[in-house]
Amino acid sequence: MRTAYSVETVRNAERELMARLPEGALMQRAAAGLAAACAQVLGRTAGRVYGSRVVLLVGSGDNGGDALYAGARLARRGAGVTAVLLAPERAHGGGLAALRRAGGRTVDCEPASASAPASASASALDGIARADLVLDGIVGIGGRGGLRGAAVPLADAAARSRAAVVAVDLPSGVDADTGEVRGAAVRADLTVTFGTHKPGLLVDPAREYAGSVRLVDIGLPLPAEAAELEAPQHADVARLLPVPAAESDKYRRGVVGIAAGSARYPGAAVLAVAGALRGGAGAVRYVGPAGDAVIARFPETLVSDRGPERAGRVQAWVVGPGAGDDAATVAQVLAAEVPVLIDADGLRLADADAVRARTAPTLMTPHAGEAAALLGVGREEVEAARLASARELAQRYGATVLLKGSTTVVAGPEGGPVRVNATGTSWLATAGSGDVLSGLAGSLLAAGLSAVDAGSVGAYLHGLAGRFAAEGAPAGAHDVATAIPRAWRDVRGD
Repeated sequence: MRTAYSVETVRNAERELMARLPEGALMQRAAAGLAAACAQVLGRTAGRVYGSRVVLLVGSGDNGGDALYAGARLARRGAGVTAVLLAPERAHGGGLAALRRAGGRTVDCEPASASAPASASASALDGIARADLVLDGIVGIGGRGGLRGAAVPLADAAARSRAAVVAVDLPSGVDADTGEVRGAAVRADLTVTFGTHKPGLLVDPAREYAGSVRLVDIGLPLPAEAAELEAPQHADVARLLPVPAAESDKYRRGVVGIAAGSARYPGAAVLAVAGALRGGAGAVRYVGPAGDAVIARFPETLVSDRGPERAGRVQAWVVGPGAGDDAATVAQVLAAEVPVLIDADGLRLADADAVRARTAPTLMTPHAGEAAALLGVGREEVEAARLASARELAQRYGATVLLKGSTTVVAGPEGGPVRVNATGTSWLATAGSGDVLSGLAGSLLAAGLSAVDAGSVGAYLHGLAGRFAAEGAPAGAHDVATAIPRAWRDVRGD
C-alpha cells in the first residue's frame, strides 16, 4: 500500500530522526537522492550531466537548501549550475556555500521596494530559457496558497522552456495536505519527494502538477496508523479479491441485487448488470423495467418484476443508475438490512435521514456534480477540494463515499485514511462508465468486502479495465465491462 502523511506528521518524524543523526545528515540524504534523480533526467534529455545547464529556483528554508546541495553535487559532475535566489538574505547558508565551492553561480531576484514586489531578473529568465533542467526549490511542504512575487514569472518561464522541470518534495504552490491549488504553481515533469508521499502528490488537482513522482527513502520513522491517504497497489487488491472455494456455490459466493434502469434509460441497467456479473458475486438479481433488455444481453441474470422487497434474497443492493424518478424503489432498497450502493439518480432520490438511519454499510458513488448537489456547493468547489469534499459527505451521511473523477477517492464515515485510486484513464469519461463501476463495486459488497474495500477494489479494477479497453483510443462503457476479467487476471498475476 502506498501511503501519504500530513505535513505535521512528517515534520514530527523529521525532528525525531534529526535528533539521532549528525547535524545536516538528513538534508544530505535528501540531496543525494535528488541529485541522482536529476542526473538520470539529464542523461535522458541532455545525453549526460557534464556540460549540461541546470537552473535552481531557490527560496528560503530547507527546501531551497535541498536544491542547493543537489546543485552542488551536479556541479561537481561538470554541470553548469546557476541558482536563482528569490530571497538572497535568507537562502540556506550551508547549501549556498557548497554550491559556490563546487563552481556554481548565483543570480539574485530584483529586490522589493515600497512600490513594487520582488521581480525576476532578465538574466534569471534567460538562464531558464536556455536550461536543460530547472530544479524547483521555491517553497517546501509547509507552503500555503499559490506562488507570489518573483516566483510567478520564474514558474511561467520554466513552463515555457524546453527544460525538464524537477520539483523538490512537491511542486511549489500546491497544498501538500489537501491537493488544492489556489493560485500559480510550478508544473513539474518529475517530483522527487522525501521520506513519504504527501497527500497532494496523489490527489488532483495537485497531482497533475507533480508529473511522475519518485520517492527517496531518508529513514523517517512514520507510524502506519498515522497515514492520511492510502493508494492500493496490485498486491493489495489481489489480497482482497473474492475467490470461490472448492465447496462454494452461487449463493455462498453472494447474490447482488440491481435496481436500476427505466423506460428512458434501459442501458444503465444493462451496464450495471455487466459490471456486477464480473465482480465476484455468484449471481445477479435484476429488478426494474429493463428486464427484457437485461435478459437479452445477459440470460444468466435472475430477473424479477416484483420490486426489491419481493425479488428474493440478496447480500447487497445497487440502486440508482438510470432510475429516473423512481423514488419508491430507492426507498425500498434503503430499508433493506444488507449493504447498499447508491449511485446516479439514487443519490438525488435518496432521503438523507433514511441513509443516516441505516445500520448496514452504505456506499455512495457520486461524481463531482452529484457531490456538489448533495453538499450544496458549486461543482468547481468539489473538484478543487476532492479530499475535503469526500470526507464531508461521508461524515454528513454516515456512509462510505466513493467520489469519482480524475482521481477517485474513497472516504469512510469513521475517518481513517482515505483511499486514492492510482489506475484509470481519461478515456473512462464516457457515458455509462459509472454504471459499470456501480455494478462491479456492488458485486464486491455482496461477496463480503467492506464498503471501503469494495469501493477501493472496484475503482482499481474499473480503472485498469478502462486502460485495457482503451489502449490509447476511445472505448465505450461496454468495452470497459468486457475488460474487467483481464484486469482481474492482471492484478492476480495470472
